[in-house]
Amino acid sequence: MGQNDLDLLTGDDATELLSTAVSTAGGELVDWSVRQVDHRPGRSTTVAYRARVRWATAGGDGASVRTETLGASLGRPGDQQVPGVLTLDDGEHAVAVWRFPGDPALPALATAYDPEAVATLLGDLGVPEVARGPVTLRVRAYRPTRRAVIEASTPGARVFLKVVRPDKVDDLYERHALLAGAGLPVPKPLGRNADGLLVIAPLAGESMRHAVRDGGLLPGADEIVATLDRLPAAVAELPLRTSWSENAGHYALVIGAAMPTEAARALQLADVVRNRIAGLVADQPTHGDLYEAQVMLDAGRVTGLLDVDSAGPGRRADDLACLVAHIETLSLLRGWDTVRLQELARGYAAGFCTTVDPIELSARVAGVLLSLATGPHRVQEADWPAQTSRRLDAVERWLGSRPD
Repeated sequence: MGQNDLDLLTGDDATELLSTAVSTAGGELVDWSVRQVDHRPGRSTTVAYRARVRWATAGGDGASVRTETLGASLGRPGDQQVPGVLTLDDGEHAVAVWRFPGDPALPALATAYDPEAVATLLGDLGVPEVARGPVTLRVRAYRPTRRAVIEASTPGARVFLKVVRPDKVDDLYERHALLAGAGLPVPKPLGRNADGLLVIAPLAGESMRHAVRDGGLLPGADEIVATLDRLPAAVAELPLRTSWSENAGHYALVIGAAMPTEAARALQLADVVRNRIAGLVADQPTHGDLYEAQVMLDAGRVTGLLDVDSAGPGRRADDLACLVAHIETLSLLRGWDTVRLQELARGYAAGFCTTVDPIELSARVAGVLLSLATGPHRVQEADWPAQTSRRLDAVERWLGSRPD
């Protein structure tokens, strides 16, 4: 799969794809824009769209325009067999197109987005305090064909519904159960179904991202390390997953496919990262995706860890570098305090160097930053080429420095 796949799903040709899919359902496409792009060179391309669709009103005597989320995927075999998914094939490309929540890879999403179905499901799973009364649903996250998070609440209680591919839900349930059972402050799993829906309890506290953004109270580097020290040894026996920094080469290819002018630089930076971490054994229990939005706080103290999907064997420096890299990336966003956040990232890195090797930490920070450099194109920021280049500049800075 090459650049043509991106053009097909994000360029002018996408209008025909989306119009056909909407008209098949009885609507008329008014306009559309790209919201997310997940491009995996040589494998698949998936795009989420914000679309306005005109639908006939009841009785056929008028029309109303609604904003909807549409999805299209190229290169995921089997999508065309899913009911409700339209497959358009021109002999060269077969594109699956759907309307949210009819994601072909996430069959539980339709249930999770139906208040009555959620109330019934929660009752069946033994969560009656939420099942009582009208259920309000709020989409908190959606990555087409990969995952979704929906908050379900009533006046008296709330839970979160994580929707993943069916073959991943048992593993996800077990990870939550393992960590919660060991006393880690992670969401307790309340139930699951075979379609890929996991129900988890909420955590106390407020996201660390708010404190980072507003200059609030934050945990010290030692408290972050102490929280990770509580990960049970059994986490290191879970299936091995490639870390962000170890996947630097893949993210360089993604950047190059979207922005050919930066392809050579991205690949060169990935080579440096790969060489600096080569041969290091991944045998320590790790969270796998630790950053400020995954940490819950109360008065600056850690009260919870979210999204333990990637928990497993790795390097302690992976987790610490992930947190540092995300704060560094926030410093590059418009409206955020660049100087303060860069100082915060450097301060955390210096504190973490009492626990891990500084050279390894800097290399892994650079590797995570390289993965995050795909973000501006993925969410289609207005000036994504310039933002991508700024993030690559940050990768270079971390590869040329020692945080201690």
